[in-house]
Amino acid sequence: MKRNGILNSDISRVLSYMGHTDRICIGDCGLPIPEETERIDLALRFGQPSFLEVLQEVGKDMKVEKIILAEEIKEQNPEQLQAVLSYFDGLETGFKPEVQYVSHAQLKELTKECKAVIRTGETTPYSNVILQSGCIF
Repeated sequence: MKRNGILNSDISRVLSYMGHTDRICIGDCGLPIPEETERIDLALRFGQPSFLEVLQEVGKDMKVEKIILAEEIKEQNPEQLQAVLSYFDGLETGFKPEVQYVSHAQLKELTKECKAVIRTGETTPYSNVILQSGCIF
């Protein structure tokens, strides 16, 4: 039995399979997930687990070289945007990932290329992020 890290077996499995530049998405409960992309559904009820809780746990378990967010988050959910950026600024790795903004429509298209989409219970708008894996050596 694991002592540390992510206990969810599906998330742990996907992260362990990922290589450099592979991507995983963490989304709110309304983000459409393409049929061809693995869905890891953590949503329990509205708000639980939160987008930020899941992001923080996944972020502890992977090296992130780039984050992709919807441009709309800047206007529609600036508090969530600040929380995401503050999380990555606060990491003690000394490495700050590149931040890329795309339209929400483009972000939804990019989920087709992700290894998986993790669905949270988040209900605030544009609480979606794609994390691109960095090289760990």
